[in-house]
Amino acid sequence: MMMSGFFRFGVWQNFFRAWKSGYSGNLEGEGFTLGGVYVIGAGRQGVLLEHREKEFGDKVSLPSVLEAAEKIKPQAS
Repeated sequence: MMMSGFFRFGVWQNFFRAWKSGYSGNLEGEGFTLGGVYVIGAGRQGVLLEHREKEFGDKVSLPSVLEAAEKIKPQAS
């Protein structure tokens, strides 16, 4: 995303949302890597939830993570 990410409206919305909630961060690192969240089930269940950041500050929905985690079935040994 490089510099074009700083000109996106959604990035600034996410920044102000985080700032208002008190998040400060450490401002270390290169700062251009987007993250993601995966919930992976046991055995052959595979990926139950995949969330990749599309722009800086894009958050995963906590209820969807909890819902996916509840679907994990223990693997028989």
